[in-house]
Amino acid sequence: MTAIQKRLSRRYFLRTLAGTAGLVGANASWPRLAEAASIYPFEEVPASASHITWVHTAGKSPQKYLPETTGAGCAFLDYDNDGWMDIYLVNSGKCDFYNPDPPLRNALYRNNRDGTFTDVTEKAGVAAGGYGQGVAVGDYDGDGLPDLYVTQYGKCILYHNNGDGTFSDVTERAGVAAAGWASSAVWFDYDNDGRLDLFVCNFVDFNKTKNLNCVASNKPGYCVPTLYKPAASWLFHNNGDGTFTDMSKRAGVSDEKPYYGLASLFIDINGDGKVDLLVADDSTPNYLYINKGDGTFDDESFASGYALNESGRETASMGIATGDYLHNGLIDIYHTTFSDDYNPLYRNDGDANFTEISYQAGIAEATIPFLGWGTAFFDYDNDGWLDLFMVNGHVYPSVDQQNWGTTWAQRPLLFHNVQGKLRLVPPVEGTGLAKVAVARGMAYGDLFNDGKIDVVINNMDSSPSLFQNVTETSNHWIAFKLIGGPKSPRDAIGSTVYVTANGFRQRADVISGGSYASSSDPRLHFGIGGATKIDQVEIHWSDGVVEKFILPSIDAIFTVTEGKGALVPKPASH
Repeated sequence: MTAIQKRLSRRYFLRTLAGTAGLVGANASWPRLAEAASIYPFEEVPASASHITWVHTAGKSPQKYLPETTGAGCAFLDYDNDGWMDIYLVNSGKCDFYNPDPPLRNALYRNNRDGTFTDVTEKAGVAAGGYGQGVAVGDYDGDGLPDLYVTQYGKCILYHNNGDGTFSDVTERAGVAAAGWASSAVWFDYDNDGRLDLFVCNFVDFNKTKNLNCVASNKPGYCVPTLYKPAASWLFHNNGDGTFTDMSKRAGVSDEKPYYGLASLFIDINGDGKVDLLVADDSTPNYLYINKGDGTFDDESFASGYALNESGRETASMGIATGDYLHNGLIDIYHTTFSDDYNPLYRNDGDANFTEISYQAGIAEATIPFLGWGTAFFDYDNDGWLDLFMVNGHVYPSVDQQNWGTTWAQRPLLFHNVQGKLRLVPPVEGTGLAKVAVARGMAYGDLFNDGKIDVVINNMDSSPSLFQNVTETSNHWIAFKLIGGPKSPRDAIGSTVYVTANGFRQRADVISGGSYASSSDPRLHFGIGGATKIDQVEIHWSDGVVEKFILPSIDAIFTVTEGKGALVPKPASH
């Protein structure tokens, strides 16, 4: 099929997939649990069981302010260093166009290790209260405790972890307020000095006075972002004394075009030991900045093949997933996009060259009706192959009254990786994959320390979804918490681990950010299928040190400290 034929057939596919196959709406006809017991990866944990009662509120108004459409992110972090992932959720609070009464707040839930969570927001001092967008987790001062950077429309907040269950707002002293409309952020060490730097992705040059009035179907509606001016992004260099310096222009990543940045991620794309920068842009070409190793970056967006999709078009990119899903040691990239278009998959051909292969891989058509946000590669069934997950939800509530073949609330999508071939997992009625919501941010990780990857989703104007992984499998796994040495970030962001087992070699990278405005479990998880031992573990620390060793056991979480050579297994469950 030619690119033109694909484009002309999208409307047909959208209506067919949404209507006939029932992939989007709440009235779909899906397999029942008894009919598909083997396809049952996620079960939604109700608030009555998890005790997570917080609710997101976007503050929809008659004026249709654009920030009301983008929703917010979420994060996994072990804020109290007890070995269990806690949850942070971002809300949309007070700003120049919105003053909710009572005030809204973000939420931090401590993991009680028994399947329940306790709201510790007020005690921790991380309520924020502004019009929140995203969250990035990283130990920027190297004290062994994860800190929080919350992106907002207005100005951002840096929360320093005090180590006693509380955080302090150090934004002004640190110099990272990043006033404007910051959509996402990532922690990383771009100059390999052992300290975490900060990239803040800016979206649109917007305030209340600049709001535009658009009409859809003779009713007031939200304007498309491209009717506004885009805004430049920030790169803050960590000075090592609790302060940061804006190095965006010097480094060459200030997005001078600029484009409409929504999601960002730092990861080593070309295998040279230096983290590179990906920026997913809405309705404009994507950015790929290659790290030159001298504090500056080269813009290789178009030369690499990453800027556009297979047809040579820009996409309305929302979220980023990265992973080595083919077991060739190279990082591939996946984007979620707007409905009536497919989500592109960029295969890494080596040396920072990409080929967009979503149609070739057979996964394009299934995504056309969906408007995607948070996304990630992870191995949900521990067979040793990275699967692909994404959450969806439209930006226009009125879409349910239109014959567009899509809906306001939408279900997640999961592609199972069968030895390098991605296959859509059908939604079983009553399970997590059949849950329809207006989803935005998504974080993943092992919430219950049982060796299975779980998911938390921040839904617009609704309660979050907690999807517990209930996959029935006899496959084995291992996981690592990495602690960097004196010349690496303490939380090892930027380090890469290779695991050889079950006849192949896997790769995983410690990152902060990605998905959509969210941060996931920093521990690296590997499914190893039916293997009962690990042949080799190889860690490439961000400072260039390489360590190799053999694990004494499997089905456990190991703490590995750079240069110590000691592995301390953590309990696999409570």
